[in-house]
Amino acid sequence: VKLPKFISNNIVLKITSLNAVVITIRLVISGFIQWLLATTVGAAGIANIGQIRNVLQMLTSTSTLGTFNGVVKYVAEFKKDQPELSKLFSTVTIFIGIGSFISATVLFFGASFFSDYLFSSQDYVYIFRLLAVIVPFIGVNRVIGGVVSGISDYKRYAKIELISYILATSAIVIGLYYSDLKGVIIAIAIAPVIQLAVVVAVFGKTLKTYLNFKSLSLNLNYKNKLLAFALMSFISTFLLSFIELDIRTLISEEININEAGYWTAITFISKNYMVFASGLFTLYVLPKFASIHSRNEFKNEVFNIYKTILPIFGLGMVLVYLIRNYIIQIIYPEFTGMEPLFKWQLLGDFIRLGALVLSHQFLAKSMVKSFVITEVISLALFFILSKVFIQYYGTEGIVIAHFVRYVIYFIIVAFMIKVYYNKSAKEQ
Repeated sequence: VKLPKFISNNIVLKITSLNAVVITIRLVISGFIQWLLATTVGAAGIANIGQIRNVLQMLTSTSTLGTFNGVVKYVAEFKKDQPELSKLFSTVTIFIGIGSFISATVLFFGASFFSDYLFSSQDYVYIFRLLAVIVPFIGVNRVIGGVVSGISDYKRYAKIELISYILATSAIVIGLYYSDLKGVIIAIAIAPVIQLAVVVAVFGKTLKTYLNFKSLSLNLNYKNKLLAFALMSFISTFLLSFIELDIRTLISEEININEAGYWTAITFISKNYMVFASGLFTLYVLPKFASIHSRNEFKNEVFNIYKTILPIFGLGMVLVYLIRNYIIQIIYPEFTGMEPLFKWQLLGDFIRLGALVLSHQFLAKSMVKSFVITEVISLALFFILSKVFIQYYGTEGIVIAHFVRYVIYFIIVAFMIKVYYNKSAKEQ
């Protein structure tokens, strides 16, 4: 299909429009799956599914020691420099080995503790032992995904996302049919293996252009550079997932597990439409910012991204808010407690999108100190405000905390970037 000229001339719109097709299909499938789960396993089951998804998110960081964004950045910079790429992937291979071994060991021997801590039951010990076996697949899949993003191969990225999502959701339906909630959780646990198989099938031949396996050696040339990304990933992915786990437990204890299910459901909706932006961040924003070196270029690029995606995103969010009751009736019947959560979640996500565009400058320029400071403040705000607001507003307090957190985060990130360019101007 030939794209209209105004889209084909704008790379942000090209990626966004292609992403939109994938995500529209994904939203339809996701809507059906969420309805199926809501009507079969209920709010308590949705809460448990949220727990295992958070564990998987943590493993995407620990299995590679947080090298994903580093791979994206350096592949974007050195995609035509084979010797440099060999040094990069030699170090990444060692990181995957160490990260996967530690993660698998902790999961396998701590399975009983994790099952009790996250599910208040010993019924899920086997899931954590299964995840221990799957950890290396998660690591390899994550790194190859970094290569796809680094070379901005958005067409293959869209194909991988769509095919792997369809297969993974099919596994969920099969798991639900045969083993109810436990089958669903097993299907979610093996999703990274499915995605890796799709990545290899779609991207395998192209991967050989950038990754020469024969040239890999046991060296740590990129150790210090990648450790910076490891720290950033630990904070942004691992700690965030840990805090979400803790907040879900907090809601269960302070109110009840059904309320935890309502909050998990609204975060599922949020994550589905935020996928719309995440592909743009890894395929375009991060590689583009890595190649920009002046304040004016950066400001122009940010303005270009904002004027392209914020109106689209904003209109989409207004639509979601207007049809919120229909979403609940159709997808989450009997989850009426979700309705007050929409407003604050959507407002927070809109501010979050604007802030995340700016904060990718920290990753692009390896601004570790700025990234760590802003992320720690953001996570601390979410954690503390959630604890406070839940006492006054119940579950709605969690999404109010989400909104307040990102308003403050946006201001701090914008200030940090202004300081960065002011300092750079003085040094020139």
